[in-house]
Amino acid sequence: MAPHRKPRPPRTRAGIRTPALATAALTSVALLSQSANAAPSTDDKPSLEEVEKKVDALYRGAETATENYNSAREKATQQKKEVDTLLDDVAQRTEKLNEAREQLGSFAAAQYRTGAASPDAASLLLADNPQDYFDQNQLMDRLTDRQKGAVDDYITQQAEATEQRQKATESLEQLTESQNTLKSNKAKVQAKLAEARELLSRLTAEEKARLAAIEQREQEEADRKAEELARQQAAAQASQQTQEAQQETSTATTTETNTSTSPSTTTTVEDSTYASKAAKALTFARAQIGKPYVWGATGPGSYDCSGLTQAAWKAAGVDLPRTTYDQVTAGTTVSLAGARPGDLIFFYDNIGHVGLYIGNGMMIHAPKPGAYVREESVFYDGESSIHSVVRPA
Repeated sequence: MAPHRKPRPPRTRAGIRTPALATAALTSVALLSQSANAAPSTDDKPSLEEVEKKVDALYRGAETATENYNSAREKATQQKKEVDTLLDDVAQRTEKLNEAREQLGSFAAAQYRTGAASPDAASLLLADNPQDYFDQNQLMDRLTDRQKGAVDDYITQQAEATEQRQKATESLEQLTESQNTLKSNKAKVQAKLAEARELLSRLTAEEKARLAAIEQREQEEADRKAEELARQQAAAQASQQTQEAQQETSTATTTETNTSTSPSTTTTVEDSTYASKAAKALTFARAQIGKPYVWGATGPGSYDCSGLTQAAWKAAGVDLPRTTYDQVTAGTTVSLAGARPGDLIFFYDNIGHVGLYIGNGMMIHAPKPGAYVREESVFYDGESSIHSVVRPA
């Protein structure tokens, strides 16, 4: 996609990239309506505020469509595997059915040659449904044990093959439906991104510069909120450590401490295990900084938001689901104040975006089309955009 071939924007500090001017229209520009420099519209061209809102909605919609696309693709992939398995099974059962039919035919031919059976018996052996023929003519008592076994085997193979063919037909229909959904979601993503690019291309250099300046101010505000969150978390952690120290001192005076493991000891072990896994996930995520956001991508050269978090935790030995809709339920929900490095931060009411918390109010995420994996404040799109925090392991 064209946006992913744009030059990477310059660094403003370690691990953080300033978005390209072409994506600056994603920021809030309500202040522009109060600016003395904002010239009134003299034609049908939309105002900067209208462009910002429209582009923001388009990118949000594209990201939501991307998660729907990921879900449909995952479902279609699984259904394709099931269909392939069913078709293989049908082929094997059909082969067995043909073998059983050939055996029945050989019995019938032998009886004709020897004259050991009546024409009715031969018809039984060659019938499409020997059991029905038997029910009508009651000829089973004329067959040998070996012949009876052949009839029973044929009936069993025929029933199982028919059942598997029906399952395969139904699965193929479901697969076709999922593939159509996949195409539809892909078209939605492409259409929204194309419209956003078109709107952005109409902005003048002066308009892009003004929007970039506002985005810079908003980024500074987001960083300020991140620093405040970091102070709150540090204070809460210090308080918790003090309480744990007091508890250990208190329990050390009791005989129970000598015969059982205290809850605080168990918690410490669990915390240590999580911290070890989270460190691996974060090491992986940091190594991806600078790689482009590409919708539907899971690495190694590019990622979308949930593709990045899935890959990061996989590096730590934890398998997360593919989409944000499923990842949000793949762990324990915690408060933002209680967020720890490695936790997943979800955004928006539709859970359309996710990032990996690294501490100090910051996260690593794949932001949006046209941007790169980067470190950024969890308040990058306002405090109200945060949906929830989940600890995945």
